[in-house]
Amino acid sequence: MAQAKGKNEPPRPIIVKKIIVAASGHHGGAWKVAYADFVTAMMAFFLLLWLLGSTTEDQRKGLADYFAPTLVKLKEQSAGSYGLLGGASLTDPDNYPHRASQTGKSAITIPRDASGGQREGASQISRMQQRLMQRVAENERLRKLMQQVRMVDTTEGVRIDLVDDADFSMFTLGTTVLTTDARDLLAAIADTVAPENGKVTIRGHTDALPWRSGVKANNWSLSAGRAEATRQALLREGIAEGRFFRIEGVADRELLIKDKPQDPRNRRMSILLTN
Repeated sequence: MAQAKGKNEPPRPIIVKKIIVAASGHHGGAWKVAYADFVTAMMAFFLLLWLLGSTTEDQRKGLADYFAPTLVKLKEQSAGSYGLLGGASLTDPDNYPHRASQTGKSAITIPRDASGGQREGASQISRMQQRLMQRVAENERLRKLMQQVRMVDTTEGVRIDLVDDADFSMFTLGTTVLTTDARDLLAAIADTVAPENGKVTIRGHTDALPWRSGVKANNWSLSAGRAEATRQALLREGIAEGRFFRIEGVADRELLIKDKPQDPRNRRMSILLTN
């Protein structure tokens, strides 16, 4: 008999194919972060509900005023960048710098303490601003000069900055001689400062304009001399000698317009009424 076809052929090998599915990432990584954010948000929410339920109306108003946006904003390149008026002048309707033709009056948001009352510095600067505006109300020329005044509530006290520009200068160029407008402005400032308590510090600033060759003066002596001239003017207007604490001249080392060292607005006098 003939043998069956393939009877003596060796058996075929058995091939087992393993398919391994690789995971795209570790289990449980992303959801934990999302869950933690959710729990944090819920904690903040329940804390808010607890505060609303456990505080009085006055306390809630104080908290709202504390966190509410005010004009106390950081304005780089503004006089008194962290002050109550945020670098704006008393009559400036827009952000500083401004044109002389602008008119109006800046709105003020008075910071309050946790109990809802005005902070002492805010109360003081509010009084001083109102007093100054009343002092110049009947004098049109002085009202225009208010555009040069910035009143700032700082951690040290209330600072009044008198800033030059292209159309106004406190001093004759390169000298310590006050202009007529500056003397009248300082008289109004003296009336504003006199009723308040605190020592007075005066700081002079200059721009970075170079001096002519051969001139022995420099911006250090000029800024200090202008601070002393300002002190003498305030003294003549009734500020007591004993109230002056310090005069300083910092030359062009604290520029108001940092990217324009020769800008006339870098020339300014700062009068600080300390706490």
